[in-house]
Amino acid sequence: MTGRIPFSERNTPWRGVLDLATGCYPGFLFGGGLGHWLPVFHFHEAIPDRLEPYLMYLAENGYRTVTSEAISAYVRRGVHPGPKSVALCFDDAWASLWTVAAPLLRKYGLQAITYVSPALVPELAAPRPTLGSPGGAPLGVDTSDTPFAAWCELRELLASGTIDIQAHTLRHAMVFADPVIHGFVHPGFKRHPHLYPWLDTGSGERPLAPSDLGAPRYVQRSRYSTALRYDNPLAFEACTRHVRENGGEEYFDRTGWARELRVLAGATKGWQESPARRDAAILADLAAAREQLNAKLNTDTVRHMCFPWAIASEPGELAAEKAGYETAFGDRLFGGRAVKPGDPPYRLMRLKHQLLYCLPGRGRKYFFSGT
Repeated sequence: MTGRIPFSERNTPWRGVLDLATGCYPGFLFGGGLGHWLPVFHFHEAIPDRLEPYLMYLAENGYRTVTSEAISAYVRRGVHPGPKSVALCFDDAWASLWTVAAPLLRKYGLQAITYVSPALVPELAAPRPTLGSPGGAPLGVDTSDTPFAAWCELRELLASGTIDIQAHTLRHAMVFADPVIHGFVHPGFKRHPHLYPWLDTGSGERPLAPSDLGAPRYVQRSRYSTALRYDNPLAFEACTRHVRENGGEEYFDRTGWARELRVLAGATKGWQESPARRDAAILADLAAAREQLNAKLNTDTVRHMCFPWAIASEPGELAAEKAGYETAFGDRLFGGRAVKPGDPPYRLMRLKHQLLYCLPGRGRKYFFSGT
């Protein structure tokens, strides 16, 4: 099965045990000092009462935040950014980056890095209200049709100097990676926005949608992994048409519907891409991400990136270098989970934001204290 998911891509507790046993975690998590480590902590959504205590801890204990250029200088040339330096990353540039995170960062005099997938950025006529502004800001996770920070908001964040904007690939894409059917799109099918795989529907390429009732689903993996993409537009068309012509949602009330769809899909043939085609697709995606961000933000500072889900690969690393990036964050087995000189520049590692309280300072916690 070409779509078998490697251990390095699985979100499993065993990975944490392995990293702990092999000394991948920096000593400050267990009561030591920072030493030669530059800790980089990653966040996603920003909710005020959850984010602010972390920023307060940094400010009260005299920490300073650095951005991508300082990380690159340390990794590539050994130029340390100075004592008590850390980096904060907000992956995906959710709307709360603008509405919540940026106002709180300004309050405490801190900066952060965000990683943006330009294909997902909406166009809005004007920026949304922020925390503390007239009209306030939503305090929870944005579940609207525009859950990401908009271009007008990103441009203001970049101009303010509060947020360093870098790339998170073009599409933050997943792809199908195996011809074995694992299920079908059915009523109630809903996924996280980043978990709808891109596919060839026969009438164009787009993400799978909940409205594609009857569409076959296969093992899916990151577009930026070693996976060889599998597509079967004939099966997609045959199955979705059959559902449309037989009652739509009501079709799934009948017994044996899954067997019928498997027979239809089994009468078709799909295709699996070659390694060369995969490598070209990854390079095109990473190059377009950088080009579009620099163009839309009217800057030339986008030259760093982060792989979605921290899933990196040899093809991804090579593509990042060819596309002109200086550094990339991506998981590696047995790699130190903080940044130091000489680290592979396209496989840098980060720490979960919950571990920020392990930094030396007043109110410090430790790795095993339930942070």
